[in-house]
Amino acid sequence: MTHSQAARDIDTSRPHSARMYDYYLGGKDHFEVDKQAAERVAEAYPAIFVCARENRSFMHRATRVLAREHGIRQWLDIGTGIPTEPNLHQVAQSVVPDARVVYADNDPLVLKYAERLMRSSAEGRTTYIEADVNDPQTLLNAPALAEILDLSRPVALSLNALMHFVTDARDPYGIVRRLLDVLPSGSALALSHCTPDFDAPTWQKVTDIYTTAGTPVRFRSREDVARFFDGLDLLEPGVTVGHRWRPDPSDGDAPTDAEVSLWTGVGIKP
Repeated sequence: MTHSQAARDIDTSRPHSARMYDYYLGGKDHFEVDKQAAERVAEAYPAIFVCARENRSFMHRATRVLAREHGIRQWLDIGTGIPTEPNLHQVAQSVVPDARVVYADNDPLVLKYAERLMRSSAEGRTTYIEADVNDPQTLLNAPALAEILDLSRPVALSLNALMHFVTDARDPYGIVRRLLDVLPSGSALALSHCTPDFDAPTWQKVTDIYTTAGTPVRFRSREDVARFFDGLDLLEPGVTVGHRWRPDPSDGDAPTDAEVSLWTGVGIKP
């Protein structure tokens, strides 16, 4: 699919989760229908902007930790979303210039901006593939993935704010297992996931807004999120609220757990 084809295929008749997330982050790559849905979410949950910002911050910190402390040089980032700088590859390559990153998403709007995702350092490599996490085998068989990633060496699987868009009927745990099964020992899972644990009534409203907009969601408890890390060695501090996962001393005043409402964790495959 070319970028011009992607632009034609963008459905602006109903809101899209990636474009709503762009709105939460203060971006400009969304449409009026996305803005309206995002503002309904913000009316129910005013801290959605905090949640989105802390999700990005967790991704940055987890990427740096994996690069600096665990020798990771390859990333598979699924559910990439609309590019927002610094992107994952920019964070990774700021630590290890030879880092290789494959981005995957199934939103035509992300494809439209994919050139932003492929501005690699001279030493590293990045690419973008159109793929759906609900079809992990097709994603893993993509020729572009094999061109960039060496699956005989450790890979960090990055699933940020993605798996709550995979309902129980689609076997989310099985999907993550299938992705991890092809990765060797020393690989990692970095995952963030919205939760109703701190304010169930508010998150029920958020669930209803997304579902009505045509995007089914399943926000999960800490116990359910921890299941994604079964069989992995969790890094300290384990599964914790996003802003509490190895915060930077310069982060300033911390938000409340309820404002963030995001479970995060990083695990290493034995």
